[in-house]
Amino acid sequence: MADSTRPESRKKPQRARTKRRSAARSTPAQHRRRVLSRVLFGGIIVVALLFAFVFPARTLLAQRQRSDQERERLELLREQTRKLEQETIRLQDNAEIERIAREQYNFLLPGERPYVVVPPPTSAPPATTPPTTSGASR
Repeated sequence: MADSTRPESRKKPQRARTKRRSAARSTPAQHRRRVLSRVLFGGIIVVALLFAFVFPARTLLAQRQRSDQERERLELLREQTRKLEQETIRLQDNAEIERIAREQYNFLLPGERPYVVVPPPTSAPPATTPPTTSGASR
């Protein structure tokens, strides 16, 4: 029984040795093919990493930029809202409404007389000459 176990244990190292010998005997073409396949595999890994990390990073940066733009727009809208709220408070006063009606729409209260200031003419009117009769000159 001890003899039957020895050949089995010897077979495994012999197989490993044959593989080593065949690798040492590879031709330059096989070596180039092996190197080329490793380079291609490495290139595929690099491209996969680009797809996995670079493109999502670009998307993230674009989203951050868009978010910053929207924050600025929101701040502008808040400022406009604040100004409009102040104007609504100001327009609650009757005196302010009367002032706007008089200035912008030329409204008058009952009993008031409107006066319009007419500016002086910018050019002199054409001189009128007395008509001459053709019979008087003969």
